[in-house]
Amino acid sequence: MFSAFLTRVTLFITVFLMAFEPFVPVPKDEKRTDIAPVKNVIFMIGDGMGFNSLNKTKKEKGIETLTMNTFPLQGESQTRSSSSAVTDSAAGGTALACAIRTNNRFVGTYSYDGYDLYSHPMNLCELAKQQGKTAGVVTTDSTSGATPASFSAHAHDRGDEADITFQQLRGDLDLIWGGATDSFREETALEYGFTPIYNKADMDALTEGTRSFGQFTDDVWHEVAKEGMPTMTEMTLKAIDLLDDDEDGFFLMVEGAHIDKKSHQNQGDGMTDALVAFDQAIQAAVDYAAAKGDTMVLVTADHETGGITLEGDEYVYTSGSHTGVNVPLLVYGCDNFIENGQAIKNKEVARRVAVAMGETNFPARVKPPVAHGGRDNDSIFSPVC
Repeated sequence: MFSAFLTRVTLFITVFLMAFEPFVPVPKDEKRTDIAPVKNVIFMIGDGMGFNSLNKTKKEKGIETLTMNTFPLQGESQTRSSSSAVTDSAAGGTALACAIRTNNRFVGTYSYDGYDLYSHPMNLCELAKQQGKTAGVVTTDSTSGATPASFSAHAHDRGDEADITFQQLRGDLDLIWGGATDSFREETALEYGFTPIYNKADMDALTEGTRSFGQFTDDVWHEVAKEGMPTMTEMTLKAIDLLDDDEDGFFLMVEGAHIDKKSHQNQGDGMTDALVAFDQAIQAAVDYAAAKGDTMVLVTADHETGGITLEGDEYVYTSGSHTGVNVPLLVYGCDNFIENGQAIKNKEVARRVAVAMGETNFPARVKPPVAHGGRDNDSIFSPVC
């Protein structure tokens, strides 16, 4: 009874707010529309990756310079969500995907309309598809994880794995690859035009024009490939190869999720291994961009995890959670995306990506909402099966 009452209250509040456009002022020096245009965007997110994640990795691995440290533009992203000074991956991913700030746990939905009853913000993958580009998502997390979900779904809670997967299977991404997720059904993927893939051999066999849904094991984050599984670098290279023949260009999001996962556990060795694997994938993306001359590679994080701090001569964890510090924002292939040393809001990162893609009317509201399914909620939600 209480659940039904709460749903009705939520619906009433949403309807009341429908008539009002959310307005959050953006400083004039941030809201720029003169970003140099690019054909392709490779958006790389190191989940949980702060500046000291990089410093710890370089010191402990004996690495003088990471690939991402060589980018010509080096700035910072200011992280937070609508509901907290410390964002989670769902709200942080939504800011980077949709150019809005929302509540923690919300995925691709407005803070005042978390259940997507009226509308939701467009994400960058949807923008790319609207422009005729190909679009894909690659992650070392499960495909229904908070960050990949932010670029491919609109859900009231990051834990609503069934609804997220439901939307992804019925969406129009050209590829989505990551760890296996419980609600994936091969027959449903085939029905909606995806070729299911489960290992490196399946991935390597894919040809141009084939849409694919990758369900790998949890081993794809390692520097060295586990038996039968691709590395991040191999996934990145293959995804680019499949997407880049579209004359309109492509958008690809690549997430290194285990920088965050290992930092939550204060496992420094695992974090540094995951960060090096991520940096190797960045090198593959930069090599492609350097050869093509029309591609932006952007590297950032949704938040920092672990509160990594320099104590004496060592970088140590001071927390098992997220922190609210600024994170790296590094740009290759777009010479005026930011100024060196500049810090901009996380949501402004996505808005500038959209401008680089030729769209100045972003963030954008989408109505009506998408079809939802797999929810264990009241009858106000009608799953489409």
